[in-house]
Amino acid sequence: MSTTPRGGATRNLVLATIGFTVNFWAWALLGPLAPGVKERLGLGFAAQSLLVAVPVLVGSLGRIPVGALTDRYGARIMFPIVSLATVVPVLTLSVVSSYSALIVAGFFLGLGGTTFAVGVPLVSGWYPPARKGFALGVFGIGTGGTAIANFTTVKFADTYGPDAPFLIVAAILVVYAVVAFLFIRDAPNRPRPTGSAWARTVDVGRLAITWQLCFLYAVGFGGFVAFSVYLPAYLKTAYGLSANDAALRTAGFVVLAVIARPTGGWLSDRFHPVAVLVWSFSGVALLAVVQAFQPPLIPLATMAFLGMAALLGAASGAVFALVGKLAPADKVGSVTGVVGAAGGLGGFVPPLIMGWVYGVEGSYAIGLMLLSDVALAAAVYTAVKMSGLAHRSTAGS
Repeated sequence: MSTTPRGGATRNLVLATIGFTVNFWAWALLGPLAPGVKERLGLGFAAQSLLVAVPVLVGSLGRIPVGALTDRYGARIMFPIVSLATVVPVLTLSVVSSYSALIVAGFFLGLGGTTFAVGVPLVSGWYPPARKGFALGVFGIGTGGTAIANFTTVKFADTYGPDAPFLIVAAILVVYAVVAFLFIRDAPNRPRPTGSAWARTVDVGRLAITWQLCFLYAVGFGGFVAFSVYLPAYLKTAYGLSANDAALRTAGFVVLAVIARPTGGWLSDRFHPVAVLVWSFSGVALLAVVQAFQPPLIPLATMAFLGMAALLGAASGAVFALVGKLAPADKVGSVTGVVGAAGGLGGFVPPLIMGWVYGVEGSYAIGLMLLSDVALAAAVYTAVKMSGLAHRSTAGS
């Protein structure tokens, strides 16, 4: 039974979710702008894909050290540090225009994506096992920062000038860093880890559950990230939409996935994450096959993408319901960092494959069929290999 005050849990959950949202907003700034950059600089599809994928890669790998540092220093220190560090590349994007400079700025923009590994141990420390799935799902709403980026970036740039999105986001990050330092509190009973961050990372690498969850999160959250950063380019190329229309439709995809994430956590608390994952991955596999035939945008393609959004969101929530239930209490940050990195890497690879396949074949069908195959493999693996976790978590509850 939890001994932490309920009010403190709610306050810290809200602040963590806001911080995750704001930093993810910054992390996703390049996605909506990529089609315009492609046209302005005369880029190929592969170069455009690399531009939006670089922040995803850095934000993913960066979660490993940031998660370990959060175990050591706590979220009250790490949330302000990461938020302020993200301000630098955001402001840099407002003054650079060459492709190489955008790649470098995008590299450091990836810092915003590491806040996931800060928030999970904070929230996990404030909630008992029976409520962790839902609480972590609520925290996962912060992925909606990518929806905010898609809703606002092109509109702000068109209305207030090309620098406006970056200046606005930078100001919000600074304000949040101050608020986080003043009001975030780590759980009073937070375990204090021993040893170096590297040693703790090596330790969690020896846990079988770490790598099992890495695979599942790479498919679930990786699929969400891949669509959130590449869908504007896909819709513009495959269906001839304007940059603003494609960004708005992508934002709808992200919003639905974000709403579905706490639903996946809630269902995991009441049934079991394994069941949620099997059904979610199976559904994604089916809908990816439908979209591979590039049906009309309305209604079939829209239904396919929205269905995948809901299922990928639910799967992401279910995976971290397992992290909250099964990760050792003093290693939640480190496990989150490694698993979160796998999820981000899962989002890094598909845009590159989609861009390369389209450049070679002039079609996205092969890429979508590969997604279907991977999702089906994840469903089978979960059903066959992960069912023992149901007995383990039930026995420990």
